[in-house]
Amino acid sequence: MTASPAAARTIATPDGPFTVIADEDAVLASGWTPDVAELITLIHRSMRPTAEDLAASSPALEEALSAVERYYAGDAAAADAVAVRQRSGEFLEATWRVMREIRPGAPVTYAELAALAGRPAAARPAATACAMNAAALFVPCHRVLRTGGGLGGFRYGLAIKQSLLDREEQAAH
Repeated sequence: MTASPAAARTIATPDGPFTVIADEDAVLASGWTPDVAELITLIHRSMRPTAEDLAASSPALEEALSAVERYYAGDAAAADAVAVRQRSGEFLEATWRVMREIRPGAPVTYAELAALAGRPAAARPAATACAMNAAALFVPCHRVLRTGGGLGGFRYGLAIKQSLLDREEQAAH
């Protein structure tokens, strides 16, 4: 299977450089890193572009970058409606879809996420879905916490996770 044409760009945010990789109609990967190659490795092999083939722009990339700018300007839900495409097993894909329904300012625990995804006893696999999420911010794994409210992990560091949660809590009030 040949990956569709994709584009990538990095923009500055208050939490550091944020890079998005998108094909024509959906985000494939994103995160707080200027390293496009690092993000490419997170994309499922059936959709993975090569760094040499990346264009400067695509409609989905422009939409995603606009949403990131609106997010940091105070619209905590701006990234939630951006199209995302990720591939994996059935439970991970279901969990990523459910994550997109978690509202800003209303985080859930890994156990609650597992229950929302239809497998209440699957807190560890729900945590794995967060860890394997390639589309940070657009699939808001930062809105998932440990039981008791601890931050848990975050690929881009706990300081960024806390910053995002604080930003969303302030926007909710």
